[in-house]
Amino acid sequence: MKNWAGNITFAAEPHRPTSVEELQELVGGSERVRVLGTGHSFNRIADTADTLVSVLDLPKTIEIAADRRTVRVAGGLRYGEVTAALQADGLALHNLGSLPHISVAGACSTGTHGSGDTNGTLASAVVRIEFVGADGSLVSLDKTDPDFDGAIVALGALGVTTHLTLAVEPSYEISQVVYDGLPVERLASSFDEVFSSAYSVSAFTDWVDPDVMVWRKAKQTTLEPEWLGARLADGARHPIKTMPADFATQQGGVPGPWNARLPHFRLEFTPSNGEELQSEYFVERAQAPVAIERLQALGKEMAPLIQVSEVRTIAADTLWLSPSQGRDSVAFHFTWIQDETAVRPVVEAIEDALLPLGARPHWGKVFTADAATLATCYPKVRDFVELASRYDAGGKFRNDYLNTYLPLG
Repeated sequence: MKNWAGNITFAAEPHRPTSVEELQELVGGSERVRVLGTGHSFNRIADTADTLVSVLDLPKTIEIAADRRTVRVAGGLRYGEVTAALQADGLALHNLGSLPHISVAGACSTGTHGSGDTNGTLASAVVRIEFVGADGSLVSLDKTDPDFDGAIVALGALGVTTHLTLAVEPSYEISQVVYDGLPVERLASSFDEVFSSAYSVSAFTDWVDPDVMVWRKAKQTTLEPEWLGARLADGARHPIKTMPADFATQQGGVPGPWNARLPHFRLEFTPSNGEELQSEYFVERAQAPVAIERLQALGKEMAPLIQVSEVRTIAADTLWLSPSQGRDSVAFHFTWIQDETAVRPVVEAIEDALLPLGARPHWGKVFTADAATLATCYPKVRDFVELASRYDAGGKFRNDYLNTYLPLG
């Protein structure tokens, strides 16, 4: 069995329990356990040679609270399934990632995000988590618990998530407008103006082309023919300029439900074959212009390997291992060709440029930083390791990835 990208072959076939009770028995009776979501990570974060568990076959719970302020969902559900149910009931989440195909638990546990100056990571919507602990018992934590901020973006180190309760709000409409030809120097010189121009903004570049493509997702339709030197796109676009836009969500400023506009891709289609690698680094927002300048200097080095790079903004949160913990951030995302041998030296060069700025690598993607570096990037690492040691004293949920990047002791 492989991950979505095809670059990881898992050492075991996953068990797929169909009830929480069956999952509890499986976890309690196993020596080592890791949990697999929809496989959209690009490293061995989920791998184990022992018991690999999938929660995709657990009952598909979607329970809207009586006060209509929260929804309790099964962790294995894909975001597209949850958002369709919420929209049908007139409710919404604050934000979504580019793919609606990913599982809620997997996305939250690794720090997946969308974009928007005021929008936190997807995990920032969680108000309660339920998981199966190392002894097979059920554990439930909410925001009143002192361990809560360490337990949401937890990389599977505390247990197997069964349910998450998410904050919801009234449904809203979004219109998506694409602009071609933003001068690349505007990313740095007009950074705040670019990224505050809509509810959610994504800028796409390869760090060589002088023109940047910008996707603006707004609650009010604005179709300016020209904007900051860019021009309104004359048709639908894919994030990769040379790719057909068939699977992309509706553009052209046509208003539609939040769940049909905030993702880049439609749920009913597979956006690609997954033949790619991804890296991503989160820099404090104030450092964005310097980071952009340093990445432009690496453009020619990246050019033979990069498919596209996406720039997004994320609001600060309090979750210990969240890439935007404690600071408003800008995320620099890189989609590479699937050649890890060739990609890793370029990733190292990017880290040499961005880590001195305090950049944090995304936990689920390709990076080369070591444990000592990560402990510097993520100031709550030591607190998290102590938390994981309390919840899993025997190391049941540990694997080579956790032992390498979040070692005990």
